[in-house]
Amino acid sequence: MNISLVLQMAADTFPDRVALTHHGVHYSYGRLHASAQAAARRIVDSGAAYVSYLGESNPATVIALFGAAMAGKPFVPLNYRLTVPETNRLIERLFPVFLIADEDKVANIPEGAAPTLMTPRQLLDATEGDDAGEWDVPQDEEGIAVQLFTSGTTGEPKAALLRNQNLLGYVLGTVDFASADEDEATLVSVPPYHIAGISAILSSVYAMRRVVQLPQFSPAEWLRQTSEQSVTNAFVVPTMLTRIIAHIDEAGEPPALPALRALAFGGGKMPVPVVERALALFPNVAFTNAYGLTETSSTIALLGPDDHREAHNHPDPTIARRLDSVGKPLPTVEVEIRGEDGSTLGPNALGEVFVRGPQVSGEYQGRKLTDEEGWFPTRDSGFIDDHGFLFLAGRIDDVIVRGGENISPGEVEAVLLSHDSVEDVAVVGVPSVEWGETLAAAIVPKAAANMTEDVLRDLVRARLRSSRVPEHVRFVEALPYNEMGKLLRRQVKTFFD
Repeated sequence: MNISLVLQMAADTFPDRVALTHHGVHYSYGRLHASAQAAARRIVDSGAAYVSYLGESNPATVIALFGAAMAGKPFVPLNYRLTVPETNRLIERLFPVFLIADEDKVANIPEGAAPTLMTPRQLLDATEGDDAGEWDVPQDEEGIAVQLFTSGTTGEPKAALLRNQNLLGYVLGTVDFASADEDEATLVSVPPYHIAGISAILSSVYAMRRVVQLPQFSPAEWLRQTSEQSVTNAFVVPTMLTRIIAHIDEAGEPPALPALRALAFGGGKMPVPVVERALALFPNVAFTNAYGLTETSSTIALLGPDDHREAHNHPDPTIARRLDSVGKPLPTVEVEIRGEDGSTLGPNALGEVFVRGPQVSGEYQGRKLTDEEGWFPTRDSGFIDDHGFLFLAGRIDDVIVRGGENISPGEVEAVLLSHDSVEDVAVVGVPSVEWGETLAAAIVPKAAANMTEDVLRDLVRARLRSSRVPEHVRFVEALPYNEMGKLLRRQVKTFFD
């Protein structure tokens, strides 16, 4: 099978139903399918090896994704926030490429770097009403459907490969076909170069839930679109939800969003106070925390709506702390925790998270990271409690080794965030003559907060062992995050240089 099956089934079932809304313009499933077929013919005729997209979310993004699949070529969305030299180095790696780029990006692409170069508007115009006739879609489950470049913070970006079988494994294993009512709509505000953007398109089309594209996020625009487009479902990253709540609190009263039924979040660590505030602001909304990675074709564990509501303000601390978990693994995947020696650990033991299942790729260009039994090392540190809830403690590389003792920054951050005057916090390891490495905490205080370093140290000392007490504390205006809400710990360390 091929991921284009997702769109084909939708178009065959309800061709006239609205599939996508962009700036108020509607596109039906039938129109998207016909345009994707027309795009596939152009892609094949071009002789391109890849189909790449450089720009914000647009109907052309969806057409390019499915058109590439129909042509049997990998779809490679690029981060439009990269510098011009960074972008052009990636384009060079895709030669010969069929490239769709926003108008403001075209002038920066070297002549000849992309044998076929179009803007989204040109692709939409070229494929509208263009009859491709009968199209023979390659049915190669092992063919590469999507290629995503990593951020490349420690070198040149690596190309993560997601095959048709991986993406279909996720969609078919988590979504029922045509399960959405015609009035349902999902607001997609994550960029197309992120796995969450890809999975949102595939799962929404398969469920036949209308996609409302929000190319540029702002709290005010997110709330406006949610209201005006009668959005029922949405996905946000932690920084987005934090900004939405801050905007609402500043306005003084919650907005009227009568259609909103479900709000999912993921892509980074969500502070528990933010979740608690969101639950209070939207008592009738079903919240879901989704944990996944690029290499696993999106979500592998979920903390569902019932778990959120049960844990919220629960008197039992073992249940209340589930708000800080990512829930339980999906039925279609297996998750286990392993120690440094590779042994499987029991409940509540901290180790590395491993996962396997049909949606798990664990593959980069020229390198496969899964073992012979299909297990993929996520490089995330965590543990599974007695009831099967998965808790994350940060990246394995973020573990602080103080005097030979491994310390997860996440456990210290959770304690510091429990203080009423702390808005945000990041704990990192910094060099120490005595211990080799010691703890340093960057604290974002709330407005008009009145607290001292000693108060925060005493809080940690009272909850955890003395070895967890930060030796260095800095008060800062904000912490550095990328656009998907991931904390940039390397930049945090520069606060203590």
